[in-house]
Amino acid sequence: MTITPIADSKSLADFCARLRGTEFVAVDTEFVRENTYWPILCLVQVAGPDDNAAIDALAPDIDLTPLAELLADETTLKVFHAGRQDIEIFHHIFGEVPRPIFDSQVAAMVCGFGDQVAYGTLVAKLVGANVEKTSRFADWSRRPLTQKQLRYALGDVTHLRGAYEKLKARLDETGRASWLQAEMEVLSDPATYLVDPKTAWRRIKSRGRNPRFLGVLRAVAAWRELEARRRDIPRNRVIRDDSLLDIAGHTPSDSNGLARTRGLSRGFANGKMAEGLLAAIKEGIAVDESDLPKPAAREKLPNGIGPLTDLLKTLLKLKCEAHEVAPKLIANSDDIERIAAFDDADVPALRGWRHEIFGADALALKNGELGLTADGRRIKVIPLDGDDR
Repeated sequence: MTITPIADSKSLADFCARLRGTEFVAVDTEFVRENTYWPILCLVQVAGPDDNAAIDALAPDIDLTPLAELLADETTLKVFHAGRQDIEIFHHIFGEVPRPIFDSQVAAMVCGFGDQVAYGTLVAKLVGANVEKTSRFADWSRRPLTQKQLRYALGDVTHLRGAYEKLKARLDETGRASWLQAEMEVLSDPATYLVDPKTAWRRIKSRGRNPRFLGVLRAVAAWRELEARRRDIPRNRVIRDDSLLDIAGHTPSDSNGLARTRGLSRGFANGKMAEGLLAAIKEGIAVDESDLPKPAAREKLPNGIGPLTDLLKTLLKLKCEAHEVAPKLIANSDDIERIAAFDDADVPALRGWRHEIFGADALALKNGELGLTADGRRIKVIPLDGDDR
């Protein structure tokens, strides 16, 4: 069957009208971002329980308002797989986050399919379908799209319908729907997709801990963020991270100093952008001591907690296997170390449903209230009363 993407406003409005009021729609996008700051939305795939379409977001004069209204309709659940980038695109274009949402990758972690399971793997396990992968790296901005591309794109939502229904049934059976909802609140928060230029420096890997160095880095990183947005180009096309770190270290005050910066050419140093960068450097130098960013405190962990950390990791794996939930969703290595060091560690594993599954037993283990023993190939949790857990 020949697939014809929706490429005009009336057809889009009619399609979205047919989906209004449905229980859920599966949603995916194809975009390009190699040469821009903001992703360029190329194609939107939407599938309701009985209908599906690929929407050509680059079609001349197409009005995407009906799609925005469908995504904002709180009576219809929007189903994504690893949907953070898709949601970010919709937030940028439409000014709001789709809601309510269901992310099948996160749901799969809750249901015991492992950490960050790939879409093809999940679909194969749940609905027995094989996902064609050869179009994954296609240039979605080129027109016309091939039938192979369109079949690949629609497969990302048509198979997702069945995967969603299987995951939802499993969540209902196990009573874990509330576990997923807690994770969805983060994806539904518009703040998740906003980058404050003043905090952009935190995304740059640096070993520097001098507050003045960090103050200059904060200023020049904020300048780069705003410049990249203004010109709609990737951050590193403006100036690379290592150049910003070099600048924060030697704080050049003129074009000659900029020209000696790693990765910057004489042409850049004498160009128009250099004026803004030099002003940002001066701003960072002038910041009052009290307003300088403070380096992240290095929490000193007690010596000798390595063996206990290893025991807690074993307990985590044991509990996650027993409850069929991905360990990454419960605790990471840093969390485990902090639990080993402090009974009141501020980590998710010691709160809510994670505490019920793992946190309570983790504290009991470190406080000598239960132990681990081997029974052949099986590891068992032994409380003091002798009953297996």
